[in-house]
Amino acid sequence: MSTNPQHNLAGADWQKSSYSGSEGGLCVEVARNLVPGLGVLPVRDSKDLNGPVLAFPVASWTSFVEFAKGSEI
Repeated sequence: MSTNPQHNLAGADWQKSSYSGSEGGLCVEVARNLVPGLGVLPVRDSKDLNGPVLAFPVASWTSFVEFAKGSEI
């Protein structure tokens, strides 16, 4: 995971998680369109659009999502 402020996120096309409800709540957004240029997947809190962005290696994020899909909360 990286929190490197050097990443240029100006062209980010943020997409909210399909698991996010319409009432707000606990939502994350990802910018998949930046993966080829950055080599990582930027992730942010959809309630804090100007807040910090975490950058995860794509393989790590994919593993996390697959684990979350198979887990019951």
